Amino acid sequence: MFEHVSQGQRRNVLRDWLVRGAVAAVFILFGAEKFPSGPGSEWVGMFRQIGLGQWFRYFTGVVEILGGVLVLIPWTVTAGLALLACTMLGAAVILALILHSPFSAVFPGAFLVGLVAVWFSRRD
Repeated sequence: MFEHVSQGQRRNVLRDWLVRGAVAAVFILFGAEKFPSGPGSEWVGMFRQIGLGQWFRYFTGVVEILGGVLVLIPWTVTAGLALLACTMLGAAVILALILHSPFSAVFPGAFLVGLVAVWFSRRD
């Protein structure tokens, strides 16, 4: 349940916390960016183009913040990484297929690959 490093386990706990902290910080910041509704907000315009309504922008922000928090809690890291990976997969698909911007889909795709790499590095 709690983070425990056995003798056979070579995982560096400090490195693990730093990577998880970086992932959490990035997604908590990205999620928080989605809440302001100012007239110049690029997120308002992007989610308007998606066509699901502004509730989807708020939902996406909550999911990203929740995923970032789950990555910080040792026994929920896998759930947080999975939630964030699904979010990045959805973002890549929406950018490529709905917004017709396949080159922009590279960024969430790169985050997806990074999240999967973090998950693989944590496996026993």
